[in-house]
Amino acid sequence: MESSQLRSRPARLLTLAALLLTLVLGGTFIALHHLKDLRGEAVQSPGEPFSDEQSRSQVVGSARQFVTAAKLRDANGTYILVSCSREGSGPPYQGTAYVTFDVPSITKTPAYFREIVRAMSRGGWTEGLPPNHHPGGKLLTKQGVSVFVFRSPDLTDRGVLQLYGQCRNMTDHTADPAGFIDISDLLSQAN
Repeated sequence: MESSQLRSRPARLLTLAALLLTLVLGGTFIALHHLKDLRGEAVQSPGEPFSDEQSRSQVVGSARQFVTAAKLRDANGTYILVSCSREGSGPPYQGTAYVTFDVPSITKTPAYFREIVRAMSRGGWTEGLPPNHHPGGKLLTKQGVSVFVFRSPDLTDRGVLQLYGQCRNMTDHTADPAGFIDISDLLSQAN
């Protein structure tokens, strides 16, 4: 291409149009990005650190909501603080609970889990993508708490709630004695 063709009026207009289009699209992307952060809660600042009691009440309270609203029968559970660090020890920590409950026969379990989702949706819980390591399971989230609902792989007549709170407990628990705390008596108490 000759330099005289690049300096022609149509070539200059085309170059100017491409530059303006790039600026408009870039500006639109930045404006939309500021209006709604597309990355979601996962990368947002977690807020103020939680105390041990706040971590526990976040997860135990959520478990109690499930037991009450979904009318889970014979619910038993345990609680523990788990490290969120990549190394697996040290802060931050999150409250974690493991709750088992009665489920109907395997053929009726999918309908039962849909009923649990409906009951919890009325309370502001949102259904997420199904957990691929628990076929037929459900994932629900609310205010930073994630709850997996699935049929127990070991006990055919039991279902499982695995609850994970926010990673906001900055207290160092590396020297604490390991062990789960029984929360079964707290699950049926009034909210």
